[in-house]
Amino acid sequence: TISPYPTDENVMVLNNQINQTMKSLKLITALSIIFVNIAIGQENMASEREEVITVIKSYKDALQNLTTKGTFELFTKDSEVFESGGVEGSYAHYIKHHLGPELGHFKKFEFSDYKIDAKVDLPYAFTTETYIYTIVLNPDEKGESRTIMKKGVATSILKKMDGQWKIIKTHSSSRNIKNK
Repeated sequence: TISPYPTDENVMVLNNQINQTMKSLKLITALSIIFVNIAIGQENMASEREEVITVIKSYKDALQNLTTKGTFELFTKDSEVFESGGVEGSYAHYIKHHLGPELGHFKKFEFSDYKIDAKVDLPYAFTTETYIYTIVLNPDEKGESRTIMKKGVATSILKKMDGQWKIIKTHSSSRNIKNK
């Protein structure tokens, strides 16, 4: 006859099955949490990368509009600017003594073939830009204008400070475009 009561052996087997099922559920739950966190982290990093690119492009766009308006907040006060082998000092110094006066002589400043790469490693980000820039100078006293076209590259280091990305270092250089 079959007993209506489970045997000790059946209870042990049932307990082992329950324990294995619980371990499997715990493992699945833990892995799910890890995968969700990885996905959220990747989404956040993509968002951070886009914010970094926005800062760099805002600077580029201001230059193309021949203005420095709105650019000072893109840089830290103690930022460092390097251009074609020269140490220009802070961004404020660079604008006052170099780029600011130059922009007044430009009729046009345009970037083409522009590419940007950004890597984020919080709280820092690193960018590399490649481009061709074309500068058309204002006409001189004889009414003659000159066009300068060069291939350029710029690298920048940004830091996230108080929730905002700021450029702490930037270096740009250029060379004449080789004829093909």
